[in-house]
This record gives sequence, C-alpha cells and structure tokens, in this order.
Amino acid sequence: MILTLLDRTLAALAGLLTVALLGVVTAGIVSRGLNAPFAWTDELSGFLMVWLACCGWMMATRRNAHIRIRILQDRLPQPAWRATEAAIQAAMVVLGAVVAWKSLHLIDVNSDVEAVTLPLATAWLYVPLAPAGLLTALHGLSELARPYRPEDANEKIVT
Repeated sequence: MILTLLDRTLAALAGLLTVALLGVVTAGIVSRGLNAPFAWTDELSGFLMVWLACCGWMMATRRNAHIRIRILQDRLPQPAWRATEAAIQAAMVVLGAVVAWKSLHLIDVNSDVEAVTLPLATAWLYVPLAPAGLLTALHGLSELARPYRPEDANEKIVT
C-alpha cells in the first residue's frame, strides 16, 4: 500500500517535472527567437533536469529496471549466482547510503549560496539526491535477502 503510493507519487512528480522542463525550455527558445532571452531559463532547466533524473533513478530502482549485464552472472551455478546477487545488492546499499550522506553535506554548504538568475539557494540542486540515495539503500536492503528466500531458492531471479 505505502509502496504503491510511493510509486504513484514518483510517477506523478516525474510527469509534472517533465511538463515544467518542457515549458521552461520552450520559454527559453521563444524568448531567444524574439531577441529578448529570459536569463533564468537555462539555470531553471538545469535544476529541473537534476530533479527529473533523480525521480527516474528512484522509479528505476523501485522497478528493478536499472541496466545490468548478467552474461557472466547467469552462467554461474545457483550458489555462486546467489552470492553474486547478494554482493550486487550490498553494493547498492553502500552506494545509496554514500550518496544520501554526501548529499546532506552538499545541501548544507550550498544553502547560503544563491543561484545566479533565480532567487533560490543552489542547495535545491542537491536536495533530490538525499531521497534517491536513501531509497536506493533501502531497496538494496530489501533485495539483499531475496536470492536466499525459500520461494526463490530454486530459480534465478530475473529483474
């Protein structure tokens, strides 16, 4: 229930960010075409792209849709396959935790730095890294035991 709500919220946020990004880019193109460019469109586009990329990262993590090359892993015997899968998930936990932890520092040191053309702190550029990293770490933790669950004991997991 909660995860379904999270997935729907991420999808809705990604849709809103996509529309906003398209609107800002269009405003920049039109204003340049009229020889009266809006100075803020490039900077705001950058902010929106980072937020949209992090939404996509979280959606891909939740769907186990990240690119993985399994040509070697899938040729392993079942016990080695499980161990490799556990190592991959452990690496996801570490990566997510490091990104979330370091993003807090980036947010802190940029909280008093104002963007060049927007009345925003540049810290907002780093804000979506915290939930993306945390979600990655938590998802990795939940998947860590998956290859060893009894219902999955006799088959390789395709994600």
